[in-house]
Amino acid sequence: MKTSLIFGREPAVWAGLVAVAVQFVSAFVVEVSQNTQTGVNVAAAALLGLLVAWKVRDGVVAALTGFAQAALALGMNLGLDWSTARQAAVMAAITVVAQAFVRTQVTAPVPAPPTGPTNVVRA
Repeated sequence: MKTSLIFGREPAVWAGLVAVAVQFVSAFVVEVSQNTQTGVNVAAAALLGLLVAWKVRDGVVAALTGFAQAALALGMNLGLDWSTARQAAVMAAITVVAQAFVRTQVTAPVPAPPTGPTNVVRA
């Protein structure tokens, strides 16, 4: 199976570039905590997963919700002060909207079985 590319490069290359950029910024520009570096890298990896899923049209809902969870975790790490109820409500809304969108974009791989009367002969 051919690897899906983003701007001509494999997703791992982009994830590595983000990780190096975050480390460089932390070392030479502004102090960035290890937790924040991890959060940024997780969010970048989740975004790359979402882009690949979108490109190959497989697992888009799962990738979208994973990206949203990573972004929410990064936001909380950076100081976002939401209650667990609010976090759950936002995640539920993202999941429902993603599922509603994807539902109109996909078709079943096999036709549905017939639901009407069939020509069955009983002995």
